[in-house]
Amino acid sequence: MKTVLNIALLGMLAIVLAACSEPESPAPPEEPAPPAEPAEAVEEAPEAEEEETNPLLVESDLPYGLPPFDRIEDEHFREALEVAMEEHTEEIEAIAGNPELPTFQNTIVAMEAAGQTLDYVGRMFSNLAGANTSDTLQDIQREMAPKMSAHSDAINLNPDLFARIETLYEQRDELELDDESLRLLEEYHIRFVRAGAQLSEEEKDTLREINRELAELGTEFSQKVLAEVNDSAVVFDNRDALAGMSDSQIARAASEAADRDLEEGHYVITLLNTSGQPPLADLENRESRQRVHEASLNRGARANEHDTRAIVRRVVELRARRAVMLGYDTHADYSLERQTAGSVETVNDMHRQVVPIAFEAARAEGADIQELINETEDEPFELASWDWSFYAEKVRQRRFDFDESQIRPYFELDNVLKNGVFYSAEKLFGITFEERTDLPTYHPDVRVWEVFEEDGTGLGLMLTDLYSRSNKRGGAWMNSYRIHSRLLGGNPVTGNHLNIPKPPEGEPTLMTWDEVTTLFHEFGHVIHGLFSDVEYPSFAATSVPRDFVEYPSQVYEMWAAWPEVLANYALHHETGEQIPQELLDRVLAAETFNQGFRTAEYISASVIDQEWHQLTADEVPPAEEVMDFEANVMAEWEMDYAPVPPRYRTPYFSHIMGGYAAGYYSYIWSEILDADSVLWIKENGGLDRETGQHLRDTILSRGGSKDAMELYQDFAGRQPTIEPVLQRRGLINDTE
Repeated sequence: MKTVLNIALLGMLAIVLAACSEPESPAPPEEPAPPAEPAEAVEEAPEAEEEETNPLLVESDLPYGLPPFDRIEDEHFREALEVAMEEHTEEIEAIAGNPELPTFQNTIVAMEAAGQTLDYVGRMFSNLAGANTSDTLQDIQREMAPKMSAHSDAINLNPDLFARIETLYEQRDELELDDESLRLLEEYHIRFVRAGAQLSEEEKDTLREINRELAELGTEFSQKVLAEVNDSAVVFDNRDALAGMSDSQIARAASEAADRDLEEGHYVITLLNTSGQPPLADLENRESRQRVHEASLNRGARANEHDTRAIVRRVVELRARRAVMLGYDTHADYSLERQTAGSVETVNDMHRQVVPIAFEAARAEGADIQELINETEDEPFELASWDWSFYAEKVRQRRFDFDESQIRPYFELDNVLKNGVFYSAEKLFGITFEERTDLPTYHPDVRVWEVFEEDGTGLGLMLTDLYSRSNKRGGAWMNSYRIHSRLLGGNPVTGNHLNIPKPPEGEPTLMTWDEVTTLFHEFGHVIHGLFSDVEYPSFAATSVPRDFVEYPSQVYEMWAAWPEVLANYALHHETGEQIPQELLDRVLAAETFNQGFRTAEYISASVIDQEWHQLTADEVPPAEEVMDFEANVMAEWEMDYAPVPPRYRTPYFSHIMGGYAAGYYSYIWSEILDADSVLWIKENGGLDRETGQHLRDTILSRGGSKDAMELYQDFAGRQPTIEPVLQRRGLINDTE
């Protein structure tokens, strides 16, 4: 195997095996464990047994090491993970028990060049468990989560291994290491310390038990959330109840009903994991809207087999206990210490700045909607949360004279991808894309693209998996199957995932503007992975602080609305005509519309995340009071505005049960950097190769090899401020 189990991955595997959470993008792990020496590749079985060889345990002979998806069966993962962990244990023991005095090469570099089989198998498993799960994969996930947790602890808490790292750390000023190597040594030391390496043996035993239980609970939570999002789909037995939806949307609802073996004449609206649901913008029948929205909001908080409240309560308590053991007041203190924000108070200050502005804007938008309801409805009613999307769309139509149905024909998926996303990448970085239909995938909807440098050199692969399905987690995200580092070589293989509803057979995929910008966003993560050019695997690709990882992808969203890029992809799917300039102007003018709502629903979820993780173990409420706690948070922060619920309510807040615990603030924190960067780009050339190369050289290729804020200053030459993001969202004007 040519890939490596880098310092960041093992912890990530433990988290993902524990909970296939729903980050909209790659999330660095809470606390990764270090790897061990390289494992030898498992040789192919001799002739008679060749067909029985587990394809996960041999080196892929496909281009760029693409996994042989056509040969991999779900059951292969159980054996492969067991074998990989056994190999890894032997490798760790060899490093820890090395009789030679510790050196940077025989200890730190040895661990960097290690764990190849587990890296490969673990990436594969975590990616497929999220994108294409099955009963078998979920069984393996439940079985392996506590084993992976124990395996991680065996490394983190190995006293002989830590002694070698500690010795080198104490000698670091005498080792004459280059900057990246010194940073790596310091990273290893602090990660071991934060993982419990300095605890007593009794405390280590307690920590192991906490980590084991958290792994099991994380798995249970993620599987309950996925099960309920499917079981909570809303069934209608009357087409009239779906008035306002397009013929294509209704056909999809009928197809979903047929797939569930319901009688003809039934329709099923499936749910996403967010609180809001896309059909709410279209459904004319208020009762239908209410049914869909309440089904969404009540997930996980009812006394049934999908109830997650007790899991949430226990997870928060265990995290709080673990934080105290490791020397921190709360889990939020523990988590934020290693982020660019740096402290609980910094994040709380940011929330205190944004919350009142966001909710003042949301209430003003709500007043406009209420005015429209009063004017247009024969029997006016008070605005409720299930009404917002429907009437906000009407307000937008009135104010900007367009609706989604007018612009969707200009946003056909393939055209947006090739003539928008790929076009902008070629203009900025000189890279080009060629579809590889000859390579295997894990699902018929997945496509493979080979990526080439400007000189024609192969750079890597990108897999696109853009349609929703019942065995795929919600949201949008990027992942890596392979990473590149100068130490080990290799080429990156990345995945780009969305959840766009798939149209009926033969019909085009017409996107909303939000889906268009999401596609650009996730591609921003992809190029972060593709361009990685660091010495050590621990710093490769998106191995950066959680509140920095969204920054490059949020910057990339700007190209969706860049005039030259828009003109190249916003073409009518039937006539090929460009979107009319007057319509385009109205679309762009409307970008700040409804931003009070968008910011308020997001920031309330971010505050809820922080409030949960700033509790001590004794302060965590019982399971039956979980929703009361959330309601109290909303009231105390003056966010209790009923028409705008949090984007995620606690029982289905998958981000914070996974890698974004005390980290959901990251999106707006990254957007602060993003908004300032967009200003810099507009001032310094815009869509050209010089701009793209500067972004690649200072940010995209550097991964975590340097402090994140130093990277930002290398790019922008200045410190960011919060005003640009508030101005972008229309929450303050340029003169405030």
